[in-house]
Amino acid sequence: MILSELNIYPIKSCHGVALAEARVENRGLQFDRRWMLVDENNRFLTQREFALMATIAVTVDSGQLTVDIAGRRISVPQNPPATAGGTDTRGAVERVQIWSSKVQAAVYGDDVNEFFSGVLGARVRLVVMTEAKRPVNYWYRIHKDNNVSFADGYPFLLAGQASLDELNRRIVSGGAGESPAFQSIPMNRFRPNFVVEGSEPFSEDTWKKVRIGGTVFHVVKPCARCPIPTIDQETGARHSSEPTRTLSTFRQVRRAGKNKILFGQNLIADEPGGTVRVGDEVEVLEYR
Repeated sequence: MILSELNIYPIKSCHGVALAEARVENRGLQFDRRWMLVDENNRFLTQREFALMATIAVTVDSGQLTVDIAGRRISVPQNPPATAGGTDTRGAVERVQIWSSKVQAAVYGDDVNEFFSGVLGARVRLVVMTEAKRPVNYWYRIHKDNNVSFADGYPFLLAGQASLDELNRRIVSGGAGESPAFQSIPMNRFRPNFVVEGSEPFSEDTWKKVRIGGTVFHVVKPCARCPIPTIDQETGARHSSEPTRTLSTFRQVRRAGKNKILFGQNLIADEPGGTVRVGDEVEVLEYR
């Protein structure tokens, strides 16, 4: 098995960036989901509220972000400069909320926030994660200092290419697709960091510990999917209930009184600090 794709999503819920290699950090891959858009109550925003976020392209280079949507572009420093006074809050550190977590983040200035507000048609602000810690769920952590970025819950997400192929086979054979163009679901709908090629469909469900290149990861929890996989990551258009509808026929479980639809696995690095690369061997060290 090999690592066939490596992706980061610098601004949470915005368009992904395919990489050839990435540094493994405690919170996730370097630059992955270190930035986030929040509303007027400092609560996180995602494609669930604004599907158009899927089309906001973000790259990180030379100490800054470059943000582009439909030809509109802005350069954003990796960290907001200190405010010059007045009502502008740039550089201020505030508590922001993501799910049940509240964590400190630095706020960007009016120029940056006006750009994003204009794009989304709502008052929003861009924030960047500080050195403040956001702990991983106590029940799934491996080490006491396991933390996570602005990702939903865990530092890394892995998916098997064969699992997607099996899902698409079922969509097509079941006649659930609405049109020929909608028959096949691309992997970017699931927004993984790691895509593994050469495994059997959903064999990642049985993995407990894997090595990617020289880094060992613990496979701690299957990923319960939200409606975002129904959003086209290139256009921001919401399609029908696919792939959720087909997944629910064979990947649905009952947990804590709720139906969960599973695709992909959440990972935690055993010892951060290494580098993973496309083409790295993926080896299963322990099974469940």
